[in-house]
Amino acid sequence: MKTTANIAKNKGNASKANGSQRVPVGVIIPAAIATNTDGLRRIKEVGFRAADFLKDAGLGKVVTDYKKDSTIFSQGDPAVHIFYVQKGKVKIGVVSAEGKEATVAVLGAGEFVGEDCIASTHPLRLVTALAMTDCTLLKIGKKEMVRVLAEDHAFSEVFVTYLLARNARVQEDLIDQLFNSSEKRLARVLLQLAQFGKEGQPEVVIPKISQESLAEMVGTTRSRVSFFMNRFRKLGFIEYDGAIKVHSSLLNVVLHD
Repeated sequence: MKTTANIAKNKGNASKANGSQRVPVGVIIPAAIATNTDGLRRIKEVGFRAADFLKDAGLGKVVTDYKKDSTIFSQGDPAVHIFYVQKGKVKIGVVSAEGKEATVAVLGAGEFVGEDCIASTHPLRLVTALAMTDCTLLKIGKKEMVRVLAEDHAFSEVFVTYLLARNARVQEDLIDQLFNSSEKRLARVLLQLAQFGKEGQPEVVIPKISQESLAEMVGTTRSRVSFFMNRFRKLGFIEYDGAIKVHSSLLNVVLHD
C-alpha cells in the first residue's frame, strides 16, 4: 500500500470527496463530509436552532457548567439524565474490568451525551463522560425527555434523526477498525474532531488532545500516532503546536487506496 508520502502531490483532490469520486471499498469518510445525507448537519442547522426546549432551563432540566477535566458522569452511575452540549467538548470513555481504558467518542456542541438511557433498560451508565474543555450542558431528566418526545413530534423526529446518525457512525467506526490501517484511522479521527465538512474554514481542535487519547480512539500505540502526526505535519496536512488545525488535504489519506 502506498504511504502518504506518495500522495502529497494530490492535495488538491480532496475537494472531490463531495463529488463523483469513487470511494474505495473499506474506506470510511467521516459523516460530516457527506453533506447531502448528514443527519447531524440537518439537526444543527434546522432542528436544534429552532428548538427552545434545548436552549433554556425549565421544568425537569437545568443548565450546568463543568470545568475542564471534571466528570459529568461515571461508568456505573445511575442512568437518569440526558445531557445536551451547548458549549465545549466532552470525551466518552470506558474502562474494562482489567483496568484498560479506551476513548469511545468526542462530542461537541449540538450533540447529546448519555442519550442511550432512553432506549436501554440498563439502569447504570456503561461509559464515563469527561469535560475536555469548560462545558455548558443542558441536563435533562429522563422522565422529562420521554414526555417531550411523546408530545412534540417535531422534536421527536430530530432526536430520532440524531440517534440514527450516531448509530451510522458507530458502524463506520467498526468498519474502519476492521479494514483500514492505523494511518487512515488516525486521519479519519482528526477529520471528525475538526468537524470537516462544515462551511467556512477548518476548525481548530480545541482543546489540545493528547497523543495517548488519539491512540485510544484509533486503536494503536502512542508511538505510531506520533509517527503519523509528524508525517502529516511535514506533508502540510495538519498544523499543530498544542491545538491542531486540519486541512482538507488530509482527506487524501482517507480516500487513497
